[in-house]
Amino acid sequence: MKWIGGFSRVRWWSIVLKEFTQLKRDRLTFAMIVGIPIMQTALFGYAINTNPKHLDTAIVSADDTGITRSFIAALQNSSYFKVVATLPSEAAGREALAQGKVLFVINIPAGFTRQLLRHERPSLLIEADATDPTATGSALAAVSGIAQSVVQREITGPLASLASSPPPFDVRIHQLYNPDNITQYFVVPGLTGMVLTLTMVLMTGLAITRERERGTMENLLAMPVTPLEVMTGKLIPYIGIGLIQATIILLAARYVFQVPFFGNIGAVYLSALLFIAANLTVGITFSSLARNQLQAVQLGIFFFLPNIMLSGFMFPFKGMPGWAQAIGNLLPLTYFLRLIRGILLKGNGWADSWPNVWPMMVFTVLLMFVASITYRKTLD
Repeated sequence: MKWIGGFSRVRWWSIVLKEFTQLKRDRLTFAMIVGIPIMQTALFGYAINTNPKHLDTAIVSADDTGITRSFIAALQNSSYFKVVATLPSEAAGREALAQGKVLFVINIPAGFTRQLLRHERPSLLIEADATDPTATGSALAAVSGIAQSVVQREITGPLASLASSPPPFDVRIHQLYNPDNITQYFVVPGLTGMVLTLTMVLMTGLAITRERERGTMENLLAMPVTPLEVMTGKLIPYIGIGLIQATIILLAARYVFQVPFFGNIGAVYLSALLFIAANLTVGITFSSLARNQLQAVQLGIFFFLPNIMLSGFMFPFKGMPGWAQAIGNLLPLTYFLRLIRGILLKGNGWADSWPNVWPMMVFTVLLMFVASITYRKTLD
């Protein structure tokens, strides 16, 4: 049966059936059709939290009394703060903040309670890692209310006159590394990681599949080279591309957005080089696994989405549930973001950066091994 213009419903339906058959045979595409909405729903529904709580906090206390213990307990009961360490000095607290081990350090000076009872209005110091204003903003906003509730509960009887509003002691807040809460300071350095992840994975993901689709794979297989030589040889040109992209973003960060550069620029480029290598191994692995360029792109997108959500680029890392943080800690972007923000905004040196350097190195070695093994299997 034909329609006007020679359109045949029979031929049209045959094409429809053919496409469904091809989709059914392409298991990767089918997995993407089902997997992406499931993953996006799970990430946005469970993992993303713009009001993070239970944030890691360290205590530096030189005054262990009932009032100070009550204040610390009230901080934890507020659900914003989670005390994970008691440190011996303010310098140790600054080191913990620089390394990203905690987001807050509560400093209680010696003689705090004695000064309070003498109406001398002592001060508590809360130091916060403000590189991500979203992560610390809500917690810091709750501090004054917490302090007032502690005073009303603990100071009673003859000392009830102290239970006034505002509280009879000051809570001084020092927002370190980004005191003005400028969002660009946090976002723009992270763009380096996002751009490199997208471009490096997709470009190298097409490297071997492009050879296969163009019919030049046979020539490559006939060459007297090892899989490792092929893999690394294909990656070298993209390292230069990645460094150029990183330079463009860093120049924009410095001269357009006025992002401060407190650390060593050489350390920034070394971190970028390690991160580029990690992403290139991901792309070359996908290139070995995929049968065509479409599948390579699909795998790249599937890898890119968790990087956006779970690395700490868009949403506070500490605000995510434990399972989401565990997945995020498997991604090289998570460590690179900590590295570049730590170097640029905190001035971190080698000792502070090493905890985020070695995971990227291990990731790169493991993925290169997987890529080599996968490449060998394609020779048969």
